[in-house]
Formats: sequence, C-alpha cells, structure tokens
Amino acid sequence: MDLRPMEEATIYDRLTKEGLGRLIHRFYDLVHQHPLLREIFPEDLTETREKQFAFMSGFFGGPPLYMEKYGHPRLRMRHLKFPIGEGEARAWLACMEQALKDTVPDQKLREDIFAALARTAVHMINQ
Repeated sequence: MDLRPMEEATIYDRLTKEGLGRLIHRFYDLVHQHPLLREIFPEDLTETREKQFAFMSGFFGGPPLYMEKYGHPRLRMRHLKFPIGEGEARAWLACMEQALKDTVPDQKLREDIFAALARTAVHMINQ
C-alpha cells in the first residue's frame, strides 16, 4: 500500500490495480454493446482488455506494463488503421464515462481519469 499523501498519489494509486481492472472490464462490456464502436473492435475483447489494462497502468502512474511487454505505446500510430472520427471519439468517451460512473465511487477521481482520457481520445481522431 502506498502511504504518500493523496495530493502526491497517482491516479493508479487512487484507483488501485483492482479498480483499474473493474473499470477496463466494464468499459469493454459497454464498447461491445455500442453500435458505432463494436464495428471497430474485435468480437473477442480478451487481448484488447489486457493491452488496455497494461497501457492504463503506466498511463496513470502505475507499473509500465505495456512498455515492458510491447515497447513504446505510439498511440496515434497504432490507431491509424482504425477509422476514428469525432463520432467514434465521443462514443468511446461516453462508454468510458459510463464505466467510470459504474465502477469508481470517488467523483474527483472519476473527473481526473476522464480529463486525462478525453485529451487522449481527441488526439486519436484521424478522420
């Protein structure tokens, strides 16, 4: 357990490994149901969930699992093969916002996570 003051704690510290797992699982349940997003993602989301967990672990200040296994994320480059317009980015964020509401009781933590991911979602737009 990290005993740093909360103002120094990372998002990962505040969310916890288990909390991140719940968030990712719920998020991809919602993505799988979304009419716009399910066309982009594979039917079997097992690997996608694992990679997202690994990425977000490091992104939020926890262990750099993605870097250790796959190297630098190169997010924009890795997403270029998927058509991501404003609609897809908004849909992705809507699923994340709902997943946050469903799994993260702390409102400030939800806001901090959403703000970080909103910047990233806008960066992924390639259409």
